[in-house]
Amino acid sequence: MQSHGRIAAAAVAAAAVLTSAACSGTPTSAPPAAAVATPSPGATVRALTPDVAEQLDKAVTQTLRQAGVPGVIVGLWIPGKGSYVRAFGVADKSSGAPMSDGLHMRIGSETKTFTVTAILRLVDEGKVGLDDPVSTYVEGVPNGDRITLRQLAEMRSGLYPYSEDPDFGKAFLSDPDRRFTPQQLLDYAFKHPVGFEPGQKFQYSNTNAILLGLVVEKASGQHFGDYLKQQVLEPSHLDNTFFPTGAEFPEPHAHGYTTQTPNGEVADATNWDPSWAWSAGAMISDLSDLREWARIVATGTLLKPATQAERLRTLPTGDPGTGYGLGIFNSHGWIGHNGSLPGYQSVTVHLPSAEATLVILTNTDTSYEGNENSTLFAKAVTTIVTPANVYDLPPTPVTSASPSR
Repeated sequence: MQSHGRIAAAAVAAAAVLTSAACSGTPTSAPPAAAVATPSPGATVRALTPDVAEQLDKAVTQTLRQAGVPGVIVGLWIPGKGSYVRAFGVADKSSGAPMSDGLHMRIGSETKTFTVTAILRLVDEGKVGLDDPVSTYVEGVPNGDRITLRQLAEMRSGLYPYSEDPDFGKAFLSDPDRRFTPQQLLDYAFKHPVGFEPGQKFQYSNTNAILLGLVVEKASGQHFGDYLKQQVLEPSHLDNTFFPTGAEFPEPHAHGYTTQTPNGEVADATNWDPSWAWSAGAMISDLSDLREWARIVATGTLLKPATQAERLRTLPTGDPGTGYGLGIFNSHGWIGHNGSLPGYQSVTVHLPSAEATLVILTNTDTSYEGNENSTLFAKAVTTIVTPANVYDLPPTPVTSASPSR
């Protein structure tokens, strides 16, 4: 899940990371509520001419080689200025099968945009309130009577990220096929003290998204995946997006490669069980669905206008140009999320000022000089096409090792 999200602590030098790109391992104090500045609609947005496409080809292939990424899918759509859809590299290192823009991919913490949308649908149905304490729906949460659903979605709860617990990292890496229950994930988090008072700081934590998944189940009376399908995926016509119940992975899909292993060697993580990420990062999608989803999230198609306004109200993360709302980042005007888990990384964002949509999908979670590879591709593309709005999430701290943003 994107993130700053590597799974474990330094002791485990390795777990999968479900985090989201802009977070650092240390919570940062946040000033009072404030939106992240978005450049004006008049900002430069280049047409996707053959010349610009050639520049993009060179930038993407250079990043591919430099970061050591097996394969990448890039999609950029700008109404009135054209589109750029390309796949580079290989989808399977063993067979040499080329990457293709029609493949299913694991999307890690982009799952959080779906989970929070499910919560917001329940808000619109009058079944939950954003300022309800989580203890109304889930028992046993430290500070649960004072942590609201809003604070969970904003990553401002103070609850320890279970994916950074060393014991969780060891359990996951010793058996990547292991099935975790949501309660087992929470148990890893709740053995740690609360880090700060609710709402006091921003700290990216997968624990928050697991709790929101349980709230969906309690408030709807349905399994999380069933509610998500009926109330989010089907109304959005996302036929190639799935919340898996196990390690199933629809064909065709790219193989994913990771070095988040006990010995640091490259492993094929394609079929590792994503239950450890559940409502924080287990989902699967493809380029065409994510193109639609980026717009839906940024424009609020599924929500009442007032509810969408709540989602887009971003608070500072401590990183310049980056804010976090209800399950979404705003990175220099680009609204959406990134994802990272063993074998895969992604970025799905929308730039309202240009009505532009960008999707990046890669089949490795290996970073380059501390930067998530998906961020490097997104930055390379936006530097060329939208120089006034360059997508750029900060590097993941070297000491961080978590499964996904």
